[in-house]
Amino acid sequence: MAAPVIAVVDAGITGLAAALALRAAGIDIIVFEQATAFKRIGAAINLTPNAVKVLDGLGIGNDLRRSAHVPAYRISRNWDTGEITSKVELGTAALERYGVTPLLLHRADLLTALESAVPPGAIRFGKKLQHLEPQGDKVRLEFEDGTQLYADGVIGADGIHSITRRELFGPETPLFTGMSAYRSLIARDRITGQDFDSFVKWWGPVPECQLVTFLINRGRELFIFATMPETEHTRESWSAAGEIEMLRTYFAGFHADARAVLDACDSTLRTALNERPPLEHWSSGNATLIGDACHAMMPFMAQGAAMGLEDAAVLSRCVQADKEWGTALARYERVRKERAHKIQLGSHQNQWLRQGAISADNPFNDPDWVYGYDAWTTDLL
Repeated sequence: MAAPVIAVVDAGITGLAAALALRAAGIDIIVFEQATAFKRIGAAINLTPNAVKVLDGLGIGNDLRRSAHVPAYRISRNWDTGEITSKVELGTAALERYGVTPLLLHRADLLTALESAVPPGAIRFGKKLQHLEPQGDKVRLEFEDGTQLYADGVIGADGIHSITRRELFGPETPLFTGMSAYRSLIARDRITGQDFDSFVKWWGPVPECQLVTFLINRGRELFIFATMPETEHTRESWSAAGEIEMLRTYFAGFHADARAVLDACDSTLRTALNERPPLEHWSSGNATLIGDACHAMMPFMAQGAAMGLEDAAVLSRCVQADKEWGTALARYERVRKERAHKIQLGSHQNQWLRQGAISADNPFNDPDWVYGYDAWTTDLL
């Protein structure tokens, strides 16, 4: 009897992690990617301890540590006064508390490590999903190039604009949040007189406004991430140019330390920020969703990629525990939905770790319930 073949739609962070985790569980995986080749795109990524635990379990954590920066603290500062409103100790303290440190690095370095760990024959490029249809105990996938495949199961890891999600649950348009994000990367030595060893988030006068800075590439480059309200729906893109002067003008009232960072930027990239409401179900038949395809969220807790990585690890464990694919999907959804939805809500509200203490108004203001989660050992219910 032939081993079951599972199709993973999209070779991004979540899809590649799912492929690695399921291959380690003895499942035959084929990854379908619409691009014709891998490209070095994107900017930086904050891999919090819960995400790093998954990557260590996949065997690529040490590769990432070679190019990453480990922050000393996670610091919140008030936009105009510069006052520090919360300070979470990371570095050695995170290692002692969570078992790993966070890693700050270029997103492309993460993708390269994942790509290198997946056997080349397991990824098929130039395959954009067009249609998906359950047929008995199989799922038929049709691609834009006219080819098709019958798989024993499907994992839709194809992001916020997921075609898999549309095919399973009907058309639905992502919601524009009224915000755009701006991303810049500069050499660390372009700014003097500031200590950038920590992850710093500047909280603006409105929840839609923030400025984040952190080092990558062993501390040699500084990543700048900013969000601001937009009156018109802007383009969603990893590579569209933004107007640096417009960004500087909007943040002109911020503290001098924050302004100095933007003054050092020559250029910036701009993208619209979209989100989706939580889904009632993630799975249908032998197909399921994973990562942004089922719980796309705002970037304010730095948990988008982390949730996809956790999904991949838990899904692989459910498959090992249940063997029967449909039963494993049901268990995976039960285990993951509550946590993913809670983090979706926290990211949308954008108040997590703004202040230094847990309060009745902000019960989420605690790093442990986010950073301390271990997808490899969490209870599978």
